[in-house]
Amino acid sequence: MDQKFSLLPRIVNGSIAGIVGVTCVFPIDLVKTRLQNQQPGPQGQLLYKSLPDCAIKTFRNEGFFGMYRGSGVNLLLITPEKVIKLVGNDFFRHHLSTADGTLTLGREVLAGASAGFCQIIITTPMELLKIQLQDAGRSASVDLTAEVGKPGTAATAVKTESLSATKITMNLLKTRGILGLYQGCGATALRDVTFSAVYFPLFANLNKLGKRRQGTDQAVFYHSFISGCAAGCFGSLLVTPFDVVKTRLQTLSKGKGERHYSGIIDCFSSVLRNEGPKALMKGALCRMLVIAPLFGIAQTVYYLGVAEYLLGMKNN
Repeated sequence: MDQKFSLLPRIVNGSIAGIVGVTCVFPIDLVKTRLQNQQPGPQGQLLYKSLPDCAIKTFRNEGFFGMYRGSGVNLLLITPEKVIKLVGNDFFRHHLSTADGTLTLGREVLAGASAGFCQIIITTPMELLKIQLQDAGRSASVDLTAEVGKPGTAATAVKTESLSATKITMNLLKTRGILGLYQGCGATALRDVTFSAVYFPLFANLNKLGKRRQGTDQAVFYHSFISGCAAGCFGSLLVTPFDVVKTRLQTLSKGKGERHYSGIIDCFSSVLRNEGPKALMKGALCRMLVIAPLFGIAQTVYYLGVAEYLLGMKNN
């Protein structure tokens, strides 16, 4: 553990990592949102049958840029979100470490959980706005009250109302105030605090096992990447049920005939009762495909010291 905590390079590294990572995996995240949000009709009919089916139908109906719907708000807010998460974890680890720079597992978990808790101030409104834009094409084409085989039970090109993050934000502020942007905050905290409490200690301990770069105490870049992917994969799988609940609670415009939920417990119980336990793992593969490379890229940028190089600072 470094005895000196340098803030600026950590902020720059977190920003670069977030922007690069999101750009690479955003289309998969859009597919994840749509899979998690879809509810079966009266006869079990589904709009999307699988990850590839959802991706193909979305691309066919909405084009290449449709796959990046909602990416603008994500790219704008991913910088402060990733900075808070990554820098926050470093900050708490730095202050929770003992005199010799070591951390017990309990303190590693506490540092990660604290970082996850801090990030929800940015993550909640970012996810809320992103989900509305990502899911607009799906919800507009869904009608669970229609008969099987009729419009509304299959993915078709539907003209949707023009939406933007600014328009959604202003409407929420006007009708619900600032708290409107924090719908689903409890579910977001449940997901992100749990994920960070698992991810950061797991990554740190996996990263310790790798080969060191010559002349430094840092792992070689490919080991940091693999460690980030592995920890992200496990953490994201573990919290998928929380992510499903969060996604559904934060979706403001449901498809015709889709259920609404009053809170976390109601959403959990309703999904279990009406769709079964497997529904709580919807989008698990997508989430793993998003989070694993996202955090693999993040940790690689972080541990390569890209910011230190750009700022002309020595990365020890």
